[in-house]
Amino acid sequence: MTNVLDLDTTEAERLELETVLAALRRAPKLAKLLRYLAEECFAGNAGQLTEHGIAISVFGRKGTSFIASEDSVARVETYRLRKKLKAYYETAGKDHQIQITIPLGMYTPAFTRKGTEAESPSALHGEPQDARLIVEPDLVAVPPAQQTESPQLSSNQQADLAKPAAQTSPRIRMWIYSGLFLVLLVLGIGMIRLVRWHHPSVATGGSSTGALGSVPKSSASQSNIVFANLPLRMIAGYSGPPQRDSAGDVWQADQYYRNGSPLHRANTFIEGTSDPLLYRYGRTGNLYYDIPLSPGSYELHLYFAQVTATLEPEDAVNKCVFTVIINGKAALLDLDPVSDATGLNIADERVIRDVSPDTDGILHLHLGVVIGNPFLSAIQIVSGTPGRQLPIRFTAQSNPWTDHSGQLWRPDTYFRGGRRLSHSLPESFGTDADLYGAERYGHFSYAIPVDPRDRYTVVLHMAELFFGSEDLGKGGVGSRVFRVMCNGNILLDNFDIFREAGAGKPLIKTFYHIKPTAQGKLNLMFEPIKNYATVSAIEVLDESN
Repeated sequence: MTNVLDLDTTEAERLELETVLAALRRAPKLAKLLRYLAEECFAGNAGQLTEHGIAISVFGRKGTSFIASEDSVARVETYRLRKKLKAYYETAGKDHQIQITIPLGMYTPAFTRKGTEAESPSALHGEPQDARLIVEPDLVAVPPAQQTESPQLSSNQQADLAKPAAQTSPRIRMWIYSGLFLVLLVLGIGMIRLVRWHHPSVATGGSSTGALGSVPKSSASQSNIVFANLPLRMIAGYSGPPQRDSAGDVWQADQYYRNGSPLHRANTFIEGTSDPLLYRYGRTGNLYYDIPLSPGSYELHLYFAQVTATLEPEDAVNKCVFTVIINGKAALLDLDPVSDATGLNIADERVIRDVSPDTDGILHLHLGVVIGNPFLSAIQIVSGTPGRQLPIRFTAQSNPWTDHSGQLWRPDTYFRGGRRLSHSLPESFGTDADLYGAERYGHFSYAIPVDPRDRYTVVLHMAELFFGSEDLGKGGVGSRVFRVMCNGNILLDNFDIFREAGAGKPLIKTFYHIKPTAQGKLNLMFEPIKNYATVSAIEVLDESN
């Protein structure tokens, strides 16, 4: 066998690559992946290795239809390859003078000479460090023990460790050890501050008892903080490229977290949302998020969904209960997301207004354990209005829409049941006619999340676009009759749009002083009496001064 010490660096690395590829002959997919990653590295393209490119070049995905949030093939196979390489160098390849690794959170392979520290690909190729974890497909959770790998010492290193230290006088040794301790202490503090404030995506680890007020506070001054850009939208447990939701808003990968393990859920149908991508990942465990925010008042949205096909709904209730703690104070007590959403595979959103950073400039968010393991699907933080929740506006359309006043109406969401139907509108609708360009009809409901401390105005926008005229034999008065309730209270009974407004005309019904449920929901139920209930758009306005 050729001695790698007689070869130049590239030749030695290529020789090791071919040796490992031969060992992977029974795992052709992993061999193909390793070949691609290594050749890109040799060609100087390490900085261009992406999940999207790997999925297309190695696994044959189509670029026009590949969606990273729904197809985790690149992350899954890279995870398998990383483990396979580790096992190989612990057994058959343990004496190889060059070893190949794929550092966590990276796609670039590292070629390391035995007995030296592994240089990270980010240092070699000018890439930013990324300590986010690669997640497995459809896993329950990646245990912390699987997220890091212990370095293996060579026989020479072990022998070196076993050699007795040179004889030195006790007084000199004491001064040497004291000096080394002080140097390491200063370096350690400096590294912690550098990682903590300038690389917020790094999970810094640590543990907590989960008790109220146990959130560690930083003593760093606010001048050292790099504040998060707002609005801040993060998908918990997700480490891929940014994703756009149905309203066009951009959601980033997970960051600012401490503790917990990432989750990846199967492509299960999720009710109650037009954006299932927010619920396909998650983070679970005794969770902390430390988010640097400039002084001000913010609105916090937390997203949850217990996504599983292995439990019956009754079995899932009271299996996961936790308390949401903000800056050491309980904001949501004994939250059970399955009970809150009224079932499995249903999106749940909680809204908390008037959220501000703590005195250290950090918003400390903690999910404290009560029963089982807390989990979180996504976080959104937007600038708020003190004492009042921001307006909620959405239409039955599948795309966002802006009215003549510049107000954004989001696509249809929070619904369960019913069907959506689009219409061509008559000219009689005038300004903002597109608000009525679609309807949700049938027997359906909406669970609209609000801060439970306030009272709200609910505005329903409707139009009779099917039973247009008695003369055309399509009904008229009495053709469509339905009931609308909110949290069990009747808002409209025996309601007939045609009777009140006629055909093809907008109708607005407004209801004041609506009290949300204790779970922070406005549960609107549209119940047919004769034919189907219908609605075109909904507004929710906080009445607080």
